[in-house]
Amino acid sequence: MKRTLPVLLLAFAVGISMAQTQRSQDDAYLSRGAHLMQRHMFEAAAKQFKQALAISPVDPRARFEYAVCLFSLGRNDQARLQFEKVRQITRKSSYVTYYLGRIDLSSNHYRSAVTQLSSIAGNPPFSDTAFYLGVAYISSGEVGRGIKWLERAAKLMPHDYRVHYRLARAYSTAGLRQQAAREYKLYSEYLNEHKNTETEVRACSEALRTKPLTTAHTLCQRMYDPNDPEKLTLLGQLYGDAGAFDYALDPLKRAVQLDPGSYEAWHNLGLTYFRLKQYQDARAPLEKAAQLRPESYGSVVLLGATLYMLGEDAAALPVLEHAHRLNPSDTQTTAVLDKLRAEFQKK
Repeated sequence: MKRTLPVLLLAFAVGISMAQTQRSQDDAYLSRGAHLMQRHMFEAAAKQFKQALAISPVDPRARFEYAVCLFSLGRNDQARLQFEKVRQITRKSSYVTYYLGRIDLSSNHYRSAVTQLSSIAGNPPFSDTAFYLGVAYISSGEVGRGIKWLERAAKLMPHDYRVHYRLARAYSTAGLRQQAAREYKLYSEYLNEHKNTETEVRACSEALRTKPLTTAHTLCQRMYDPNDPEKLTLLGQLYGDAGAFDYALDPLKRAVQLDPGSYEAWHNLGLTYFRLKQYQDARAPLEKAAQLRPESYGSVVLLGATLYMLGEDAAALPVLEHAHRLNPSDTQTTAVLDKLRAEFQKK
């Protein structure tokens, strides 16, 4: 018998427009808000999430995204208040801790930033956690520890010009002139590369939005660098956001070959296969993503949904139970779990 997923679980796992699968007004606001955030229109997105909160004040998704918008707009005091409310609902979230640490850092509360960011550095929600922790340590006067974390950030994000600039300054402060000169050189090189990439990203995004797909593909392929996993992952995400899932596969498959430890590349590859309804192909990448970040709800619930769609209920049950522990407020995951448990009781 053909299986279908509950619409909210599918919408959350896949990340597509919830307005297409759920017509409730609050989910429509969430969908519009997410679309506006992708275009970096944070002011407009914040209004959508605020409308969603007026309907569902205890929805952690809407409140978290609203808080991210406020943070992106530089309204740190308001953002902190919203993130604290999310923490009250979800209790423990490395994502909330990350943003609170970022807010402390930008507010010059360096010791608090160190406390927040160091608490999640072992299993960071975002790859730049080490970078901001290094900056926090240096800003609080602990240059040696700051250098350690910036060196780790340089390994995690070797093409990020910000890391090399901060590391060059730290080496200079520590009197390590040769190391500082090396990092300043890397900073200059990657800053120019970043500027070129920004231009390419804007051009690709605009083409995917306004031109025929075949035309947009020709333009977007200028971003294709077979030796740069970060750039390939970004290209795959751009295709995925535009619904060009077939085009997303090649750069994402190349990205996981180049960087097998990249959570983002594995997650997006699995997500793309899932969107194409190629569930068997989606399984391995999602298992890898969930292994790399077992506390990432998006990958875990997507893996559970994949196993469910494959009819592997015995394998899906513990995965969805883990997803439920990560986000107990998701009633759709709870509904699937209740159904699976009832089926096993009948056997």
